[in-house]
Amino acid sequence: MTTPFIQTTIVGSYPVPLWLPVYPTRSHLKDAILVVLKTQELAGLDLISDGELGRFDINHPETNGMIDYFVKPLKGIETSLSHEEHQLFQNQYGMGFRKHPSGIVRSNISDGSLDLQSDYLTAAQATTCPVKFTVTSPYMLAKTLLNHHYHNMEELTWAIANVIRRQIARIEAPFIQIDEAHLPGSIGDSALAADTINHILEAAPHQTGVHLCFGNYGGQTIQEGTYEKLLPFFNKLQCDFLLLELARRNQESIELFQELKPSLRLGIGVIDIKDLEIETPDIIARRIEYAVQKLGAERVRWIHPDCGFWMLPRTVADQKMQALVKGRDLFYQ
Repeated sequence: MTTPFIQTTIVGSYPVPLWLPVYPTRSHLKDAILVVLKTQELAGLDLISDGELGRFDINHPETNGMIDYFVKPLKGIETSLSHEEHQLFQNQYGMGFRKHPSGIVRSNISDGSLDLQSDYLTAAQATTCPVKFTVTSPYMLAKTLLNHHYHNMEELTWAIANVIRRQIARIEAPFIQIDEAHLPGSIGDSALAADTINHILEAAPHQTGVHLCFGNYGGQTIQEGTYEKLLPFFNKLQCDFLLLELARRNQESIELFQELKPSLRLGIGVIDIKDLEIETPDIIARRIEYAVQKLGAERVRWIHPDCGFWMLPRTVADQKMQALVKGRDLFYQ
């Protein structure tokens, strides 16, 4: 069969199977990853992931491991803070979405026990399907830390970026994706965020993408902002693809991406992850058609959910994945 030009994938996360928090053992985690991989395979997705279960930590359910998984193993960061240090963090600008820091930086940051390659291989060796690997951006990680060592935010972000670059260089994934969900609320830092993301992706061996959304917690948008203000950030990125939240936002904003540099191709969010309603294949096909009409057939290369599925019931996430594939196939009929 001919591979469709527009491919399907999830952004990254999948709902944690209910037995895992109850019995969070290594063998149960392996079982959960196998289930998540097979579920995506049966749905017909072209590019799958471990559902970010490799990050699972029962002590940090509020971010699905998006932050603490990367921060906790790093040398130079401590996760035990005093009451005064917690108060200092709460006074930092732009931290309304998180009450406590992920850690405090007390010395030079290095890899410590972080081993992203092992978590990638756990998933990649459990399936014959191509598996992508997702990483939280160094800027977003830096924003969640209390910095008591580096001179400024820029130095801290670059220190984290250097660690992640070394880790990514060892991962032979067909697709490396960096996730950034904080920048829309802090546009003034877009140059720093782009430069450090580019630094990491230069080391990726194959295709690269950057996922940007406006956050999600309990169906709520966390960050305010518009894509129009983010266009300079996008055009500064040196990646193959942008994977963007669009189903939840005004579809007319798609026209803004006509201003992107020609080398950037797009992933279009056609599944609303802040809604329990299952999109019909017809709705998805029409969303694809609209994007292709506005941006051209060469620009649109992926369709996916707006963000991760981790806050949805599994039955809903599964049906949304199935609809995603059926909608893409209907578009080509």
